[in-house]
Amino acid sequence: MSSNIVIVYHSGYGHTQKVAQAVADGSGGQLLPIDGEGNLPEGGWEALDKARAIVFGSPTYMGNVSWQFKKFADQSSKVWASQGWKNKLGAAFTNSASVNGDKQTTLYTLFTLAQQHGMLWVGTGLMPSNSKVAKRNDINYLSSFAGLATASPSDASADEVPQGDLDTAKLFGERVAAAAGRIA
Repeated sequence: MSSNIVIVYHSGYGHTQKVAQAVADGSGGQLLPIDGEGNLPEGGWEALDKARAIVFGSPTYMGNVSWQFKKFADQSSKVWASQGWKNKLGAAFTNSASVNGDKQTTLYTLFTLAQQHGMLWVGTGLMPSNSKVAKRNDINYLSSFAGLATASPSDASADEVPQGDLDTAKLFGERVAAAAGRIA
């Protein structure tokens, strides 16, 4: 695991955690979960301080980030005041039950957080799977570019996140790692 890349995320039901793990698998990054009360584990803020790249992850609930992620984002204002994340790489992902589910609003919220911190943004860089022959397990089937978007049906367990979304998440992680390597 690379301490140069930290994936900070909240997962309410395990689906977003599964996606976070795939991003970590691709990037070699360190997972940093936000707990059910919106708090980081001990040493979390220090890990973010040392990171070259921070990948934000949140489920999309009611058209935006979870309240637990929002609490973390609000707490990051202390870092913002000292410009502690300025010029680090930022990237993001979200998962929701619906194919659309207003995930772009969540990704825009995460993008805005990164921009307020003065971070440099990394999108997916992946071509969409949008032809008539495209299948649900193809790479970037949800055709998201600003950040990674994945969808898990509301009655699916965390072990049923579509493999294509996990494969896309791994490629997204690889892109973040490559970008981090380029600015090293």
